[in-house]
Amino acid sequence: MSRVVTFGEIMLRLATPGHARFHQAMPGRVEATFAGAEASIAVSLAHMGVDAAFVTAVPQHAIADACIADLRSIGVDTNHILRTAEGRLGVFYLEHGANQRGGNVIYDREGSSVAITPAAAYDWDSIFTGCEWFVISGITPAISRNAAEVALFAVQEASRRGIKIVCDMNYRTKLWQWEPPLSARDLATRTMRQLLTHVTVFVGGISDAAAMLGIGHDGDLLALARRIVAEFPQLSHAAFTLRDGSSAAVQCFSGALYVAGTDTLHTAPVYTITQIIDRLGAGDAFTAGLLFSFLQNYPAEISFATAAGCLAHSIEGDYNLSTREEIESLMQGDGGGRVSR
Repeated sequence: MSRVVTFGEIMLRLATPGHARFHQAMPGRVEATFAGAEASIAVSLAHMGVDAAFVTAVPQHAIADACIADLRSIGVDTNHILRTAEGRLGVFYLEHGANQRGGNVIYDREGSSVAITPAAAYDWDSIFTGCEWFVISGITPAISRNAAEVALFAVQEASRRGIKIVCDMNYRTKLWQWEPPLSARDLATRTMRQLLTHVTVFVGGISDAAAMLGIGHDGDLLALARRIVAEFPQLSHAAFTLRDGSSAAVQCFSGALYVAGTDTLHTAPVYTITQIIDRLGAGDAFTAGLLFSFLQNYPAEISFATAAGCLAHSIEGDYNLSTREEIESLMQGDGGGRVSR
């Protein structure tokens, strides 16, 4: 199977236990894991047997050692992770939502190793050797001006080498703050429109298209997909996660895939999720599922991606550790949660 490379920031995730508010949990116990969009995609792919490498920069200390060891334990290739004398490991704090109260994330990422390490520090020739697909998200260029420059350089290098590129848009309004007084939305739009000219597969929610590309919509998903591809004609596909929820605990999750070559829009079944264990990482699981389908020439790409995203809601942490067999079982209608004996 072909090699996939993902590039971005990995962080320490500190979550309050259960559904406790921050002030209830601290001082006290929090749950520490590692997280990051591109790392999560690499983990999902490696867990399903794909040759997946994750590229980032982290400091030289024991917590970063543990982070790399965690990725390796799942099968992710970490040989191209830089260890830096300057910079830090980014952190984010998570408070899970419950019922009508939404979740909350507080970022502490300024000055991280990825935020300050220049493009020239990475060995792109070695990184891209044997690579067929390159994955990046809209979170990486949101971190800092330098990270945005590295992200653009990376997609340009991948494109120059004929590597197909997936970009999961992932608009994070709290992060696009590195060029005041420009608003987060305007900065994201300017940056991502430039980056997207090199991308093969667009992935995002409907709101991502409006926020990061400045493209409005009236609810007509086919028209929106056509508009995106018309503005970025090198795109072969545009994939959308579709989410509708009555509360933080009950969500309807689905997906759609527009195929530019045939001008067709394929939709997936809608899954009603009534017990969310952890919502973070579902979009990353969707992207990984879609890419896995492309690699396998899977006939129902969007259904596989959506089932993967659905199952990610059932697993603690950002990483989706669902197997291919579990995803296919859900696709075939086995969603009753029966015990496998």
